[in-house]
Amino acid sequence: MIAIKQGSHRFRDIQRSVPPITTRVLSKELKDLEQNKLVMRTVYDDSPVSIEYTVAPYCKSLAPLVEEMIMWGQNHRKKISEDV
Repeated sequence: MIAIKQGSHRFRDIQRSVPPITTRVLSKELKDLEQNKLVMRTVYDDSPVSIEYTVAPYCKSLAPLVEEMIMWGQNHRKKISEDV
């Protein structure tokens, strides 16, 4: 979701921004995110067909939780460095 939110909308772009992730794993994760209404998949009838992924509006409800996790992670790093 972070890769998509930061501007990677096509499968290969997302895959490049999340190394090392296999095509199979990324495909499964994107399907799961789509089923859980966190990501939207749009198919364009270009030649060749192109598919783009965007963050769904519902995903915004996760923002407070993600911010808390980031703050916890930063505090945890400080705690670990103090103990070293």
